[in-house]
Amino acid sequence: MTEAVTQPALVIPQLIVGLGNPESKYDQTRHNIGFAAVETLSRSWRIPLAENRKFQGEYGEGMAPGGGKIRLLKPLTYMNRSGQAMQAVTSWYKLPPESVLVIYDDMDLPLGKTRLRLSGSAGGHNGMKSAIAHLSTQNFPRLRIGIGKPKGSANNDDPDAVSHVLGRFSAAENQQMSLVLQFVVECIELSLKQGVEKAMNVCNSRTINNSES
Repeated sequence: MTEAVTQPALVIPQLIVGLGNPESKYDQTRHNIGFAAVETLSRSWRIPLAENRKFQGEYGEGMAPGGGKIRLLKPLTYMNRSGQAMQAVTSWYKLPPESVLVIYDDMDLPLGKTRLRLSGSAGGHNGMKSAIAHLSTQNFPRLRIGIGKPKGSANNDDPDAVSHVLGRFSAAENQQMSLVLQFVVECIELSLKQGVEKAMNVCNSRTINNSES
């Protein structure tokens, strides 16, 4: 008699968090692409976001495509304290860390690329350092959105890198990023219906270019 193979439990997000900085001077910057992603989900799923003091962020909840309950969060604590807002929501609703999907920018990925993972380190990202500290684990899914490196930049600490991250996209890049954000919605909807692991196959294999329509 053969032993039954245990299928790994599906990881289905219940809280989707976009990382960014709250002041208007950071609007539309590369570092705030996590905010832009959550705003796109909010519009796409018709789940309005409103400031919630208890959760230290803009928060909304509703029904996700596929029928489950979903919560959206934009922490308003500044990037390096993003984990406080996540912890406030997960504690209140008693959500396990692996049900939190965090979306954020990544300079090591070129524009047009996305990377979905089930776990991992902060990779030098201050928002993720805070998330890992407050959720007390690295085992939660994350979706990184490529923002590219400035030309000639050798590492993430040089001054050009800082101004690149806090700069805005060009008109052509904005067009490309709006296509990327639509793709992010597809990836997340797939995660909700089939689990993060299945969605990784799709999200990590495509590059979104302006030529796509």
